[in-house]
Amino acid sequence: MTENSSSDPGSSSTSTTGKKKSRTTTRRRHNPEGQMPLKAHLTELRNRIIKAGLALVAGTIVGFILYQPTFTMITEPVSRLDTAEHPAEVVFSSVAQPFDIMLQVALFTGVVISSPIWLYQLWAFIMPGLKKNEKIYTLGFLAAAIPLFIGGVVLGWVALPQALSFFTSLTPEGTAHRIQATVYIPFVLRLLLVFGVALVLPVILVGLNMAGVISGKQILKQWRISVIVIAVVAAMAAPGSDVITMFFMGLPLTILFFVALVICLVNDKRRVKRQTKKQRQLDEEIQRGARPLGEL
Repeated sequence: MTENSSSDPGSSSTSTTGKKKSRTTTRRRHNPEGQMPLKAHLTELRNRIIKAGLALVAGTIVGFILYQPTFTMITEPVSRLDTAEHPAEVVFSSVAQPFDIMLQVALFTGVVISSPIWLYQLWAFIMPGLKKNEKIYTLGFLAAAIPLFIGGVVLGWVALPQALSFFTSLTPEGTAHRIQATVYIPFVLRLLLVFGVALVLPVILVGLNMAGVISGKQILKQWRISVIVIAVVAAMAAPGSDVITMFFMGLPLTILFFVALVICLVNDKRRVKRQTKKQRQLDEEIQRGARPLGEL
C-alpha cells in the first residue's frame, strides 16, 4: 500500500511538463492564426516598447561616450566650406546650448546603434502569429531592414555636403557663414534619420502584406498614387527642402517601393497556392468520408 501511494518526484515533474505542453498544443490548435484579443495586443505593445526603450537607453549612453568624435564628424562638412572669402563655422549662442546639442547627438547615436533591436521589436509586434516554418521571415526582415536603415543614414550623409554646397554658393561675397549649432545639428540629425526611416518603409510594407493587412494587387492598383505620395513625402520630410535632398530620398524610395511590390505579388501567389492545397486536402478528406474514432 505504501509503495503504491508514494509518488516519484521525477514522474511528477514529467507529468507537469506534459500538462504544460498539452495546454500549449491545445491553445495552438484552437488559435492556429496567432490571433490575440485587444488587451493582449496592448500588453505585447508595452513589452516591445520597453525592450526597444532599454536598447535605446544603452545606445544613448554609448552616444555620450562617442559624442566628441561624432560632433566632429557632423560639423566636418561645414569645415570644408571654410575659405578665406567665406569663413564658415558652427557657433553656440548661449551657455546651455552645448549640453542640449550633446543630448541630441547622443540620442541620435543611440537610435542608430540600437536599430537592430528596435527594428526587431517592431517586426515582432507586426507579425506575432508567424508559424515555426515562417520564422525565417524574421531573419529576412532584419537582413533587409538593418542594412537599409544604416544605408539610408549613409545616403543622407552623402546628400548633406551637396545640399550645403548648393545653399552656401548663394552667399554674397564679403560675408561669413556662422551657423547656429541649434539650427545646424538638428538639421543634420533630422536629415539622416528621415533618410534611414524612409528606406525601411518598403520593408514594413512587405511585412503588412505577409500579415494579410494589404495585398499586392491593392498596392499595384494604387502605384501611381504611391509614387506621387513618395514625391510629396520626399519634399516634405527632407529637411533641406531642396531638389537635391528630394532626389536623393525620392529615387531610392521609389525603387524600393517597386521591389516591395514585386515581393508582395509573389507572396500573394504563394498564399493562394497554400490555400488551394489546403482546400484540396480538405475536399479529399470529405470525399473519403468520416474516419473511425481510432484513426483520429
